[in-house]
Amino acid sequence: MYQPHRTSRSEFVPIRRSRYHVRIWGEPQPGRVPLVMVHGWMDVSASYQFVVDAFACDRLVIAPDWRGYGLTESPPADNYWFPDYLADLDFLLDHYGGGQPVDLVGHSMGGNIAMLYTGARPQRVRRLVNLEGFGMPATRPQQAPKRYAKWMDELKAFHRGELDLKSYDSAEGVAARLMKTNRRLPRDKAEWLARHWAREGADGRWHILGDPAHKITNAQLFRVEEALELYRLISCPALWVEAGDDSLAQWWQDRFTLAEFHQRLASVPNLRKARVDDAGHMFHHDQPAVLARLIEDFLDG
Repeated sequence: MYQPHRTSRSEFVPIRRSRYHVRIWGEPQPGRVPLVMVHGWMDVSASYQFVVDAFACDRLVIAPDWRGYGLTESPPADNYWFPDYLADLDFLLDHYGGGQPVDLVGHSMGGNIAMLYTGARPQRVRRLVNLEGFGMPATRPQQAPKRYAKWMDELKAFHRGELDLKSYDSAEGVAARLMKTNRRLPRDKAEWLARHWAREGADGRWHILGDPAHKITNAQLFRVEEALELYRLISCPALWVEAGDDSLAQWWQDRFTLAEFHQRLASVPNLRKARVDDAGHMFHHDQPAVLARLIEDFLDG
């Protein structure tokens, strides 16, 4: 099994009636602001272990489990609202950052959160790194009636127990699932991740540390115009990193393309772009050393 080079510690912080689990590597360093790393959909904070291990220098890294994920304890919910993630992050930065800005890295859903948050609170972020946080396809107002109907139907399915996540008979079964999803993930890392991505229950089976309510469609449409207004207000230097594999083509075909997202990125005033080849969407697992170097060069440059 993979052996971490840098050991993390866990803290639990009261945030908006939740008991947030926060994973921390390192200690404060003179002249360096904290680095906050936020994970994506159906992921956990421990997912950044391989990147943290690959950093050339020790630094204070703060990585929360979002509400409904990992070891964070939240009031029971039957669906999740995207603005809550921004508010949770704001409270967390109050706790860990005080009045100083932080460096902020987000992957996938976390990258989308980081972009929107930095537009809403530009004074709180010194440098921003978005790791394939694409947002969603553009929508039209005419889609709203069916979207609300779908949301209500899925809520009923959830309460009937029809949206539960699959469980596994062992940690090795979880690791095999991770390797099936990501063909580049080596077994040693998969077996280590499995024990953070899932937990053995009283029934002897391994259960994913993610609330199945996350599978419910967002009731509100994604409004590109609002996102672009927030992008325009990002005042710090920002780095966009994409993987060699085109995830958008896989997920959305022609409904939302990488070229379309690059057009959206033109709204960010001070943006650099980078690419990590031989990697898919989970490139913090596929190429952690390459990604660590890109992040450190950008933060320290």
